[in-house]
This record gives sequence, C-alpha cells and structure tokens, in this order.
Amino acid sequence: MTVTFNELRRIKDNLPSGSIHKIAEALNLSDESVRNYFGGHDFDHGKSMGVHTEQGPDGGIVELDDESILLFAKRIIGES
Repeated sequence: MTVTFNELRRIKDNLPSGSIHKIAEALNLSDESVRNYFGGHDFDHGKSMGVHTEQGPDGGIVELDDESILLFAKRIIGES
C-alpha cells in the first residue's frame, strides 16, 4: 500500500490517547515498533516495520509492506 508521509502522520495524530499501546498489544508488537511505523526512529527499543519512503510532494511517498497497523489505526479512529 502507498500513502503520503503527511497522511500517515495525520492518521497517527488523530489517534486517541493510548492507541499506540492498544495497537501494539493487539498485534503483539512493542509500542516503539508501532511508533516507528508512523515515522519514528527508535530502533534500539523497536524494530523496523517495513516502511519505505521516497521524497516527493506532501511529505513524500511511503510504501508499506504490511498495512495491518494502518488498518487497525483507521478502525480506532472510526470508532472514536
């Protein structure tokens, strides 16, 4: 799946408090790994999540190897 970096950040910014932990727990990941998915860079405490970026308009293009975190985040936003 391909999204813009700014769209990915907008989704993260619209998540209610505690959502990063909720996503991490549901998908058996660390909180930092989920943050890395949304643009974080803490690879000492989290792993890379298959996010590949290219420069371009609207913050650049982001290619996601696995969209499960994104879909879970959108579902949380839809419920709130």
